[in-house]
Amino acid sequence: MRTLVLNAGYEPLAIVSFKRALVLVMNDKANVIVRDEESPVWGASEAYDRPAVIVLTRYVRIPHTRRVPVTRRGVLRRDGHRCAYCGRSATTIDHVQPRSRGGEDSWENLVAACVKCNNVKSDRTPQEMGWSLRFRPAPPRGVSWVVRGSERADPSWSPYLEMAA
Repeated sequence: MRTLVLNAGYEPLAIVSFKRALVLVMNDKANVIVRDEESPVWGASEAYDRPAVIVLTRYVRIPHTRRVPVTRRGVLRRDGHRCAYCGRSATTIDHVQPRSRGGEDSWENLVAACVKCNNVKSDRTPQEMGWSLRFRPAPPRGVSWVVRGSERADPSWSPYLEMAA
């Protein structure tokens, strides 16, 4: 079970384990906003409510980075699993500027591509092929990218994630 952590302005900061959330609550660093009533946490002397959403009462350093790492899965998700060249269903990724010509693994140089377009393009640029991209590749934005794990959000988190979007 995971817990959504909000700052004092109710903006999502991170998703942590319920154990980390419970420690923050017990140390008066956070307050529980939403509880999971069906799954209490049993301690040595009493039962505690399992937190689903907590809000920090003061600054607590939560280790995370605001840069979204470039991954194959991330590129496909950013592009909606659609080929950047023809618009069909994409299952592979392609370097716009081929790696053999100095192209990097970056959000600006990677796009989702269908197998056919990826094979036809090979190690050429879209300009050499006479093709154009359907969009300009860029790093993804939004709370679902910054707060890792929010794509598999608990239903109780939706009001807080929608507020931030």
